[in-house]
Amino acid sequence: MVVITMDTGEVIKLELYPEIAPKTVENFEKLVKDGFYNGLTFHRIIRGFMIQGGDPTGTGMGGSKKTIKGEFDANGWLNPLSHTRGVISMARNGYSYNSASSQFFILASDYPYWDGQYASFGEVVYGMDVIDALVAVPVGAGDRPLDPPSIVTASFVAPEQ
Repeated sequence: MVVITMDTGEVIKLELYPEIAPKTVENFEKLVKDGFYNGLTFHRIIRGFMIQGGDPTGTGMGGSKKTIKGEFDANGWLNPLSHTRGVISMARNGYSYNSASSQFFILASDYPYWDGQYASFGEVVYGMDVIDALVAVPVGAGDRPLDPPSIVTASFVAPEQ
């Protein structure tokens, strides 16, 4: 289980599904282990819909050094996890199915239109109230939060904690 601790002290707990998207989970877990997400922000927030983070530049244009194959139907990978409220999925650019790197998004509402187009790989098991608060923060142009919420740490914890 991955725990994201926000700058407010609130936490979001994520259960990851390696049986659904093994390379995506492996990549995400490595980034967590390496401390990659510590100090980054949620740089894109769409009110009532989703939060996106994992970009070290905070612009939506950055990522880690590695890209991975997209584990979703349009890219030849059966991924049955629907894009419903609380699901975490990898962001990618619109030009390449294999461009996912470190950016991810968490849905605050159902959006099955992305099923088969993005690699969903887990879900929020604690902290949906935090997600709900985040999707309500004031944003400016390009869905950029006026005061971007920060991830203090992303770390592992035993599932029963």
